[in-house]
Amino acid sequence: MTVLHRIRLFLILSAVCAVQAGSLAQRTTYGVTADVTNEAALLKAVTYTFVPGQPAYDKALDQLIIAAIDRELSARGVTKAPSGRSEIVVTYLSVRRTDVDLKSKPSPKDGTLREYPVGTLVVSISDPADRQKKLFNGRIDEPLDLDPATYETTIKTAVAAIFEKYPRKIKTP
Repeated sequence: MTVLHRIRLFLILSAVCAVQAGSLAQRTTYGVTADVTNEAALLKAVTYTFVPGQPAYDKALDQLIIAAIDRELSARGVTKAPSGRSEIVVTYLSVRRTDVDLKSKPSPKDGTLREYPVGTLVVSISDPADRQKKLFNGRIDEPLDLDPATYETTIKTAVAAIFEKYPRKIKTP
């Protein structure tokens, strides 16, 4: 085999590997995932403090997310501590990205594939003595509707979906 043939073979194999790796990397699973590492501590906790994490870019959205988290924890019998010590520390992180629909038809105008906005929201609950010790991490990844009229409903639904995975269920009166 000549050097030229080896180079061509290398380039073909590299391209095949890149396409396979790219298709694996592009498989985005939307929905909710959660990791509970200390259910007993979560079931025992009755107070929490909120610590800012990576907030939403929009202050109004930030307040909607915090209010939704407060509502979900309150419904489970966990109240925000006015100040000082609590049994758990809560924070959230949010990110917005653009995904590409690899199965869409290329645009006749410029050949690009369809793009759409996706939001990721993570609610993290940790031990107040060691914030690196996570007790619960809930995450939701979902395509977004960018109509401001839908933001509040979208946030409430997303936070409620995360807390469906929380060990303590909603208290009924």
